[in-house]
Amino acid sequence: MEGGIATKSGFFLFLLLLLQNLLVMASKFLPSRLPLPLNSPRFHRLPSTNKTMIPIASFSSSSPSASSVDNSVRKQEEEEEELQEKVAQALTYHHQTKHGFANYARGPRGLDWANQPNPFRRYISAPLLPLLHFPTDRPIVAVTDDAPLYSSLFHSLPPPKPISHSTISQLFFDSLALSAWKTTGFSTWSLRVNPSSGNLHPTEAYLIAPPIQSISDSPFVAHYAPKEHSLELRATMPSGFFPNFFPDNSFLIGISSIFWREAWKYGERAFRYCNHDVGHAIGAIAMAAATLGWDVKLLDGFGYKDLEKLMGLQFFPDFKIPSRPIKGKFPEIEFEHPDCLILVFPNGSNPFDVNYKELSSVVNEFTNLEWKGKSNSLSKEHICWDIIYRTAEAVKKPLTIQKGQFLVDQFKSSGICSENSYKGFTIREVVRKRRSAVDMDGVTVMDRQTFYQILLHCLPSGKGEKHRRQSTLPFRALSWDAEVHAAIFVHRVIGLPKGLYFLVRNEDHLEELKMATRSEFKWEKPEGCPDDLPLYELASSDCRELAKRLSCHQDIASDGCFSLGMVAHFEPTLSEKGAWMYPRLFWETGVLGQVLYLEAHAVGISATGIGCFFDDPVHELLGFRGSKFQSLYHFTVGGPVLDKRIMSLPAYPGPSIDA
Repeated sequence: MEGGIATKSGFFLFLLLLLQNLLVMASKFLPSRLPLPLNSPRFHRLPSTNKTMIPIASFSSSSPSASSVDNSVRKQEEEEEELQEKVAQALTYHHQTKHGFANYARGPRGLDWANQPNPFRRYISAPLLPLLHFPTDRPIVAVTDDAPLYSSLFHSLPPPKPISHSTISQLFFDSLALSAWKTTGFSTWSLRVNPSSGNLHPTEAYLIAPPIQSISDSPFVAHYAPKEHSLELRATMPSGFFPNFFPDNSFLIGISSIFWREAWKYGERAFRYCNHDVGHAIGAIAMAAATLGWDVKLLDGFGYKDLEKLMGLQFFPDFKIPSRPIKGKFPEIEFEHPDCLILVFPNGSNPFDVNYKELSSVVNEFTNLEWKGKSNSLSKEHICWDIIYRTAEAVKKPLTIQKGQFLVDQFKSSGICSENSYKGFTIREVVRKRRSAVDMDGVTVMDRQTFYQILLHCLPSGKGEKHRRQSTLPFRALSWDAEVHAAIFVHRVIGLPKGLYFLVRNEDHLEELKMATRSEFKWEKPEGCPDDLPLYELASSDCRELAKRLSCHQDIASDGCFSLGMVAHFEPTLSEKGAWMYPRLFWETGVLGQVLYLEAHAVGISATGIGCFFDDPVHELLGFRGSKFQSLYHFTVGGPVLDKRIMSLPAYPGPSIDA
């Protein structure tokens, strides 16, 4: 790799050519923001796309005659072929749902407001158990025990509190509850602590817990209802479940997704966004649990069917996937897809045994429990984007039959270079007052040390460590080594040249990244960069217009202090571990996005996720070929522009409408 003036000018010329191409293509293909509404009959087929489908690879191979092949070998080959076909389906979905200059991923031609999904799932007739509320604004005096300073949690966790009505209430209040209502004109809508693309909130949560005084005298499964900040009791369960399998003072939180909520607005790309939101929810739960001295970890040995039975989701009607997108009345499309199970346990717990085979056998009996409540209807009519459901089927994780220690990584503190960057907010002030910016002012600047401090909290392995293993807050909730990096456009950071930078979150990938990106990139540590921050300058140039064009021509990508694209180690991860890692890569981007949201608010500015970007032009900019690395999620951080026409109302009690 060559440096110097030639390299810089060569890259600048490349930027100009790429930007010129963007502008030309944008003028030809930029769609209307509000196309004509859906005025279709009750049921009809949607027109097919002219987008080229990515072919599924053929996995046939020459083999001896059937009579000479051992049955076990044949079965192994069939299983391997099935696994490869599932990976191929994930790759097909990913490539088909990319946005490009010539055509965006398929979606509805307009917003069908008459069928906007109800954002609140309720289980009608299930007993409703109210939870406690907590003050968001702290008194002028000291920080309270239940709301320590935000920045302190990245250094150490407080002593664990016991499970109680109060602590469970606090966990949900600071992670998945409503944070405010907004109103303007004739429109009113709610906001939540956990962010969601388009504020559509496809994510649902379930509490599976031992007996808790003032909630239930028996172990139970409950659905969390955020509008009421209450638990809907769905079932009681065997008394030996927790003491037989989990450490004292632990419980479970299940996460599921309703794809229809997101697909109503975003069409085929909705599966990506649902999994971003799962990651945001995991990050939100991890932060709220840390406030109480609790640790969290995905129980990733469970399979899809286990999660379905554990959360009581097996009673939704079977959904037959059509062969192409169709519109009509499909109440079964409102089912919940179980995503993951989170174990919440006291910080500092010793390693303990988990026998997933025995657990699965016990959970299999949950079908026989007395499940209470019937799910409410969300819309009258629907559009089924068939590829979402075929892909969701392909990436279902099977049960991992294993017995052994459930390893609890020692808590690692994040790096520090500018503790004074934070404004002294408590964790509750940050998580409940966090807002997604809808516009950036194009003026606010950030100090270099603040920029570095934010990135230090985005790293998985803690200060003084080679970054790979995810052991810092909140990434320690995840059960795999880091697979997601960040390509960063620096726009307004005092002391850093404008340009393209790269944050390497798994340093085992460093040489592979250098080989995969453009040869003219510098890969040099910027001035003043902490030793334990693997940030590299690739090229110096004003990338504001380029960042805007790459993010679907949105000003918000260029008007902040910096924006970024989250780049995943993609096809090798799926091929090595299985198609079920596809949604998990998006979960990791969601957890990283959650940190960026909180960090921005904690230093006094704002942030927002950007789901709309031109996938392959981003890869072209970086020099990526093939599917080894893929950009999955974009983000921007900067000074927000507040819309004074919109009035804020308290989260509780909210208006008496479903909005």
